[in-house]
Amino acid sequence: MPSPPLDLAAIRSFENLELLARQLVDGFITGLHQSPYHGFSVEFSEHRLYNSGDSTRHIDWKVFARTDKVFVKRYEEETNLRAYLLLDVSPSMYYPAPGHDKLRFSVLAAAALTTLLQRQRDAVGLVTFAEQVELQTPVRSTSAHRHTLLLAMQQLLERPTPPAGAQRATDVAGVLHTIAQQIPKRSLVVIFSDMLGRGAAEQEAALAALQHLRHQHHEVLLFHVLDRATEANFDFQDRPYIFEDMETGQEIRLQPAQVREQYRAAMRQFEEDLALRCGQLKIDFVPVDVREPFEKVLYAYLVKRGKAR
Repeated sequence: MPSPPLDLAAIRSFENLELLARQLVDGFITGLHQSPYHGFSVEFSEHRLYNSGDSTRHIDWKVFARTDKVFVKRYEEETNLRAYLLLDVSPSMYYPAPGHDKLRFSVLAAAALTTLLQRQRDAVGLVTFAEQVELQTPVRSTSAHRHTLLLAMQQLLERPTPPAGAQRATDVAGVLHTIAQQIPKRSLVVIFSDMLGRGAAEQEAALAALQHLRHQHHEVLLFHVLDRATEANFDFQDRPYIFEDMETGQEIRLQPAQVREQYRAAMRQFEEDLALRCGQLKIDFVPVDVREPFEKVLYAYLVKRGKAR
């Protein structure tokens, strides 16, 4: 059963973000029931012979006492996945309104994924970016590291909305090229961004950067985060508005009905082109809506994780 939408504006403290992420993951796992997806269980599966270099903490001493042979317990999930969560924190991610913006949706989704990854004993790191990388953490799998990441995400929630024209445009291409060069081995890269650039050249550069990640043999999962009602469908009342670019401060006055159909057609084309190119690169492109529950994010992660193993 889908979880009810959460009031992101109600998240006030690090403890509450951690609690919400844990509740979201617990509810999601419970809802899976006999799901074909794997990786949640850490239940004992079978024995295998001990190999030199294996951790001794999984040795089954009872079996050793009976057989005089050293066996270790195998569990359902022994994969040590390395995952990088990339959060776009540029001004456009603060749309449409405080408490219901794309950044807060992305932060809670990333917090849930962090919790899920740590439960699966996978390593996770956080990267935040706008025109350049703002924060880049190590990639670790410990509970202490999860707390560190959630604290960093909480600080994102507490940041004030940048003023329009703050000159903190999104440089997705530059950041992805940087990350592709820095990641030492095959990993899962999860991106939360609206991918809204200033023109065709910038969009093409972002796609080239995604290709760079794939060339380095990384699995890539792109969550295209939008407030679909207004950003894709342009569902505004038919009255005059002043629209302001959150990154440049540029303003334009118009009545939505005058441009609605042209705008919708342009956005459809933009998303179709982005989805097509991602498909060609074998990148999972997942459009998500900030007004919907988070299950879609977690399901998409599970599918991608299966590919990245």
